[in-house]
Amino acid sequence: MTTNGVTRLNHSVRQLDGVFLAIALILVGLILFIPSQAPESMRFTLGGLWRVAPFLLLSIGIAAYSQASGTDNLIATAFQGRISGIIPVAALIGALSPFCSCGVIPLIAALLSMGVPVAAVMAFWLSSPLMAPAMFVLTVGALGLQFAIAKTIAAVGIGLLGGFGVLLLMQAGVAAKSFINPLKDGVGNGGCAGSKIRNPKNIVWRFWPDPERRHKFWKGARKNAWFLGKWLALAFLLESLMLVYVPDGWIGAIAGDNSFLSILSAALVGIPAYLNGYAALPLVDGLMQQGMNPGAGMAFLLAGGATSIPAMIAVFALARRPVFLAYLSFALLGSVVAGVAFNALP
Repeated sequence: MTTNGVTRLNHSVRQLDGVFLAIALILVGLILFIPSQAPESMRFTLGGLWRVAPFLLLSIGIAAYSQASGTDNLIATAFQGRISGIIPVAALIGALSPFCSCGVIPLIAALLSMGVPVAAVMAFWLSSPLMAPAMFVLTVGALGLQFAIAKTIAAVGIGLLGGFGVLLLMQAGVAAKSFINPLKDGVGNGGCAGSKIRNPKNIVWRFWPDPERRHKFWKGARKNAWFLGKWLALAFLLESLMLVYVPDGWIGAIAGDNSFLSILSAALVGIPAYLNGYAALPLVDGLMQQGMNPGAGMAFLLAGGATSIPAMIAVFALARRPVFLAYLSFALLGSVVAGVAFNALP
């Protein structure tokens, strides 16, 4: 093979989509080793996608509209004013923002490098990955309206817990130097993602007369459709296997009762087992069908959403250790409290 051929091959390998590749490998494995399960899993996956299609299309439209109209620039308004007033606004804006636990990291770096108080940043930081308008719509489709509303309230609540928790720690003098100067030495300022904070643009609610914004809408819609579609397809495929091969009693034994221990276990398992905020929804639906109690499902979603392993690695590289530990502790504590509260609902 020529040098150019090797270069093209290496480039093609790098361009392979990991999620799509995982789906393909699972299906090939089923065809080769469990041929009777392959068509069943395919039917289950396609049926799941069809069932959530209206919610999927609506969530894609919401996300694309946010990008085209510039409503994501509302983030910049969350950090203006007195600290006691900034924290609730930051938590609320975070719950409305379309960022995952990893995608929010560059914005966090920009905010901290600009000197925004870490208490306010923590509120946004914790609530942002847990809920968004598109996530709300898909949660309704997968787990019901009550679950979606409760998760939204929990997202804001965890943001408030983190924000005011950090504020109390600072007032008590706990690791005050780290909270005043939270970034590690040499950490960047958020790169191009930080421009949303430094140079917020005007919001254009009626964007469609603008050809450039229309193009941005359709480009965003295609991108979101591919992103959400592949993750949901993987989730439904995994759920089809889980329902067949994971014993019902195993889920029930770990998180089937309403005890505090079952909710704590679900939160702890959610951190390493979490795939993606959207993909986790049908998985949790499957787990609940197998016996997981709703509070444990809530704790699983919240803990994994806020503290996924890739996000923890990024935060550990970004922030000083006390800030990292505060982020991890408040996320876990808030997830468990939300799970307990959700179980207490009638």
